[in-house]
Amino acid sequence: MNYTTQMNAARQGIITNEMKQVSEYENINIDELVNLVAQGKVCIPANKNHKSLKPYGIGKKLKTKINVNLGTSRDCLDIDLEMEKVMSAVNMGAESIMDLSSYGDTQKFRRKLIEKCPAIIGTVPIYDAVVYYNKPLKTITAKEWIDIVRMHAEDGVDFMTIHCGVNKHTAERFKQSKRLTNIVSRGGSIIFAWMELTGNENPFFEYYDEVLDICRQYDVTISLGDACRPGSIHDAGDISQIEELVTLGELTNRAWEKDVQVMIEGPGHMPLNQIKANMEIQETICNGAPFYVLGPLVTDVAPGYDHITSAIGGAIAATYGASFLCYVTPAEHLRLPNLEDVKEGIIASKIAAHAADIAKGIPGASDWDNKMSQARRDLDWEKMFDLAIDSEKARRYRSESKPENEDTCTMCGKMCAVRNINKILKGENVDIME
Repeated sequence: MNYTTQMNAARQGIITNEMKQVSEYENINIDELVNLVAQGKVCIPANKNHKSLKPYGIGKKLKTKINVNLGTSRDCLDIDLEMEKVMSAVNMGAESIMDLSSYGDTQKFRRKLIEKCPAIIGTVPIYDAVVYYNKPLKTITAKEWIDIVRMHAEDGVDFMTIHCGVNKHTAERFKQSKRLTNIVSRGGSIIFAWMELTGNENPFFEYYDEVLDICRQYDVTISLGDACRPGSIHDAGDISQIEELVTLGELTNRAWEKDVQVMIEGPGHMPLNQIKANMEIQETICNGAPFYVLGPLVTDVAPGYDHITSAIGGAIAATYGASFLCYVTPAEHLRLPNLEDVKEGIIASKIAAHAADIAKGIPGASDWDNKMSQARRDLDWEKMFDLAIDSEKARRYRSESKPENEDTCTMCGKMCAVRNINKILKGENVDIME
């Protein structure tokens, strides 16, 4: 079988091993999956050099997936700890890990990640270029920016976020828009600053065809980064965001012409009432390419609890079309997340993704809930613990507050509705005060 990418294979009617695995995991007809991949409505990020990968599909008619951001920084340079977070995230069900390392031997960590981790691996080459070249930003050349993309592809990265939508035209619109929070995308801010310092066009936009050729060679899915995503609910849906989204739609079509798989990055902060419309606009402008949302966070006032503001927005976004949720931890806006923060962020994102899958009618999504409901009806505590999204926490909470009677909990005691209805339906005495 001769094919360059998953999309190229699908367009030839070739069923790859990755497609077979995704079809089985999703319980979707293989022919339907192949058609969705061929159209670009589903992507299967699977770099040819990522040998330990367990492939997942992202897109229409599939379960909502979650991504976990990790990586080293100047202030927290502990590769072993980051790997511990990675494997913990995978064990908790994260389908994707994004390495956002911004200090130290980033290639060593990236290669270790790709060797050991079965999850989809994503990176942002812009960050790594600054670390790798270790020289003034304005002296990095266009060729050097592109060379980092090639390095990541060769290392085995499955998808890369490339901020190529913020070209000279969209940058000018941003400067005219007078935002409340300016540009909050780290990669977007770096490339915008480089453009301002050098006077040059965004190299990822100017040499986009070369980027696509690299992605096609290794079957890297390109995640079109939203440099102008709103960093506050005030800026949601403004001209900068929409202007860039239009450019991303055009770049999506150019990628598909070369059989390169695409995801579109979505908003960061957005009020509840705008989320549905934003999903529909993206769907139209980007022709149904999978949408990868960073939240969205539905309020700006909850530092320490932004995993909750993100889960609220993520559930709504996924209900109306988003396919991929980037987790947010309680440490968002405050510091690098620790192991407990990572866990809380993953759990919140998994709840959002699962709630959306129920709303979207993904086949089998509600089976899990039905099993839990049956276990609750039967007061089968062990079954409830096994089915809980966080079994350890459920067990711990019950053990910390032991009831007098095993068929109750310390909230209701013998007034438990489930217990008493079970008894009365069996013809037994209801002994509330005995």
